[in-house]
Amino acid sequence: MSRDQRPRHAVLWGLLLLLFLSSVFVLSLLSLFGGGGDGDGAKLISRSFSSGDTLGLVRIEGVIIDGTDVVRQLDEWAEDESTPGVLIRIVSPGGVVAPSQEIYDAVKRLAEKKKVVCSFGHVAASGGYYIGAACEKIVAAPGGITGSIGVIMMFNTLYELWDKIGVGSVVIKSGAFKDTGSPDRPFTDEDRALMQGMVDDIYRQFLEAVAAGRKITVEKARELSAGGRIYSGAQALEVGLVDEMGDQRRAVKILAEMVGYEGEPDLVEKTKQEGLFERLMEEKFEVLTPARFSLPAGAYFLWEPGV
Repeated sequence: MSRDQRPRHAVLWGLLLLLFLSSVFVLSLLSLFGGGGDGDGAKLISRSFSSGDTLGLVRIEGVIIDGTDVVRQLDEWAEDESTPGVLIRIVSPGGVVAPSQEIYDAVKRLAEKKKVVCSFGHVAASGGYYIGAACEKIVAAPGGITGSIGVIMMFNTLYELWDKIGVGSVVIKSGAFKDTGSPDRPFTDEDRALMQGMVDDIYRQFLEAVAAGRKITVEKARELSAGGRIYSGAQALEVGLVDEMGDQRRAVKILAEMVGYEGEPDLVEKTKQEGLFERLMEEKFEVLTPARFSLPAGAYFLWEPGV
């Protein structure tokens, strides 16, 4: 390295070190002052025009792939005696069946102990609606999208492409259905019958959840599902799939009235406290592949265009 290059490298490393230290400082401030935590992961969301009363808040946003953290929050609120009610804000087109059902069950457990109101955002469809069905009341925006009561399974096929480029695979299996859904072979009539039976059974479970939550018959729920159609919030109100029109603030007011609060309460959220190292190392990338190629295999309560 020449002598005139050394000062340039020193300046570059100095700038990088300064940038790193600045990032550490900013994130430290966020950790100390940004969360409003009280030691158990509770985070104050809103205090404007507050009466001093509190309500819990749980957010369900995006495609539902894993329900672990949401279930944790719901179960913590069920045991927390600091508030008599919880608002569940749903902005989701649905997602994988099992996590949606786990969250639904957790909402039901919570509703046995506290008042629970759901606020639907611009979309709360399929698995999003499934979860909402466990709430005592559902508040939706008139132009929001909901409904899509149904089940979908998606399989990609690549075997024709492999044939064109001369790529093949050898499969040794214990039974005819062991590789059902594999992209490397055609989907047979027997495969389709097997998967259709699974879809029909999971659809029945969805209808039963809607019937229980909306206090209607399973046949009425099937009628309202209308082959998986979507509804605007206003249309959903007309057929009884939601209870009232309004935004999140309206939902908060309804929940406050249900628990006997006067004025506007604080909303408190159970958040996970991340360490500084975790926050520094966290990286987020957009998946540029088509949505169905990036989702795990399985059955979905999902309004697919919403992915």
